[in-house]
Amino acid sequence: MMKTNSTLLLAAVAACLLAACHPAAQKEAVAKPAYLSGAYAPTLQRQPSVAQMTAMGRAMFFEPSLSVSGKMSCASCHSPEHAYGPPNGLAVQLGGPELKDAGTRAAPSLRYLQTAPAFTEHYHDDDGDDSVDAGPTGGRNWDGRAQSGHEQALAPLLSKREMGNRDAAAVVAKLQAGPLAAQFRQTYGADIFAQPGQALRWALMSLEVFQESPLDFYPYTSKYDAVLRKQAVLSPQEARGLALFNDERKGNCASCHISQITSGGAFPQFTDYGLINIGVPRNGKLPVNADPAYFDMGLCGPDRTDLMEHKEYCGSFKTPSLRNVALRKVFFHNGSFTSLEQVLRFYVQRDTAPQKWYPMDKNGKVRKYDDLPLGLAANVNVEAPFDRQPGQAPALNDREIADVIAFLHTLTDGYREPRPAQGKHG
Repeated sequence: MMKTNSTLLLAAVAACLLAACHPAAQKEAVAKPAYLSGAYAPTLQRQPSVAQMTAMGRAMFFEPSLSVSGKMSCASCHSPEHAYGPPNGLAVQLGGPELKDAGTRAAPSLRYLQTAPAFTEHYHDDDGDDSVDAGPTGGRNWDGRAQSGHEQALAPLLSKREMGNRDAAAVVAKLQAGPLAAQFRQTYGADIFAQPGQALRWALMSLEVFQESPLDFYPYTSKYDAVLRKQAVLSPQEARGLALFNDERKGNCASCHISQITSGGAFPQFTDYGLINIGVPRNGKLPVNADPAYFDMGLCGPDRTDLMEHKEYCGSFKTPSLRNVALRKVFFHNGSFTSLEQVLRFYVQRDTAPQKWYPMDKNGKVRKYDDLPLGLAANVNVEAPFDRQPGQAPALNDREIADVIAFLHTLTDGYREPRPAQGKHG
């Protein structure tokens, strides 16, 4: 991945956008661009290049006129300076006509999604052993409901809590009347707006192609990447943190946040793309949670509706990549925690000291998993480090938590090897 020419890789991405893009198929895809075939191509007067589509998508990503408020763009919630994640410490971002409507979930980072598989209920690793069913895996959004980047791109444009357009036609109308109209015509043809359906498709494809730009969205420039390239060395504390991160008896983080180079030689994404329920505490600060009957149950609703009958999936959310996690100011799908230290302490104390994380019921008993309706506790993950009982020692002590956090900081992009100190001249 790191040695692949960016231009060729983007061409491969564009070739695969309208199909399930598997790395093994990329070479063939470059030779026959699928994005210029099928329903997306017949009415185009010209064939846009990957560079043109990327430029168009970049311009749209930063354009606030595509929102009802005229003040909100994709970049408002997905800031480049914050690994295309939220630029502030709000648990959920504010949108809508007056930028006063609170969302229901924390804004995720858009980096390192380029190899996310399409959602499936029964995922089997491509490792030669089809007997292991990893369960629900893949997709985009916290609940995996979007199957592609262009499908995901439409959701915030239409969400009443985000950019707030009433329908897809309104998005096209804003694009046609706004400052990007001339560039869009130049990219996709002078008559593109005479075909609103085609205009919408190409607008969404532009956003997806931009979000597949390696320099912006998967640069692999962290210290850990430099270590994997043998261009840097972890400090003793960072090395201890990595060992704890990988140790199944300690942090066991790598069971979901994979840290090893793949068998095919790709650098790790620090996620297995799975959906998991870890019993994150309810965030009482979210406006939507003022209703005690409201529960965000991820895979089984309310935003995702196709799996609502699968109660065993309730409370499951996507395992995010931990790349650039140290840049975040809020964590988990509901923004309930505000520091990496809190997150690590919750992981190792959820079951050993649940009173620190959950409220008491009217009988003075800890109400564990308070962001799930009663009767769904069996859905919550109990693998290490969630495998201990009240009063037992947590899987990580204070020093070990600090070591893991030190390692997590090595996953931040933009690492530069410190220069040797300049000698003094007499």
